[in-house]
Amino acid sequence: MPVRAATGRVWLPTSAAMLAFAGNSLLCRAALLRTAIDPASFTALRLLSGAAMLMLLAAWRQRRAGQPAGAAHDCGPALARWWSPLALFAYAAGFSFAYAQLGAATGALLLFGAVQATMIGASLWRGERLCARQRSGLGLALAGLAVLLLPGWAAPPPGPALLMLGAGVAWAVYSLRGRAARDPLAASAMNFARAALAGLALVAAFGARLSIDGTGLALALASGALASGLGYVFWYAALPHLTGSAAATVQLSVPVLTALGGVALLGELPGPQLLAAGVAILGGIALVLVRPASAH
Repeated sequence: MPVRAATGRVWLPTSAAMLAFAGNSLLCRAALLRTAIDPASFTALRLLSGAAMLMLLAAWRQRRAGQPAGAAHDCGPALARWWSPLALFAYAAGFSFAYAQLGAATGALLLFGAVQATMIGASLWRGERLCARQRSGLGLALAGLAVLLLPGWAAPPPGPALLMLGAGVAWAVYSLRGRAARDPLAASAMNFARAALAGLALVAAFGARLSIDGTGLALALASGALASGLGYVFWYAALPHLTGSAAATVQLSVPVLTALGGVALLGELPGPQLLAAGVAILGGIALVLVRPASAH
């Protein structure tokens, strides 16, 4: 029983988080492909609904713990408090504008590749060494990314592809900064709230070019409140029980889940270029993330 309970505490929230992360790509792509909502409005609504959900969860947790409302707060210089929200906003905005033209699987693969490449690069910058197998894996992943971006059978448009790569870098920066958070739920709620202010500024900047309908509104709210808000709660519940390499490796499932959802829900069939690039990128990253046998 204890083993089964421990397994459930790890893999149930982990699986829910991976499904939520894949769901973000599918919800965004479906909204921008099949409804009238524009990327700026989707971004703002996603951040606003994510902030609302996270704040409700944080307040509920405080009441259960007998803490006064608003007890959780962040400290430090005022400017420093905005770096994480701005990284979150850059990710959300780039994600939305890229998905106006990218397929769900292509976008998820570009996003995931950029996130992992940035995190691996940060580890190398801090002095981490790669063994020969890991260096080969990194080369394979970079080659796969090149295959995906090179003009060919179905290369993604360069502008949206660069936006999604930038979104991946921004998400990696946000994740790396969030490692030091003492209270991930409260920190996420504040970061989403501040990022939502930037989202509202984005909406104001687009002005008359905005459009929205009921279905697009519903998909944006689901992306923010459910796939983002609840997804991060599940992920933070699983993280304490996962090693760093396991946490990184399990995310290999997200582009695969997104591709399957794209086929089932959006009718998007991956072409040979995407399949070849996906195998190379995910396989190469897996070689990098798996620790050498001698590492403990």
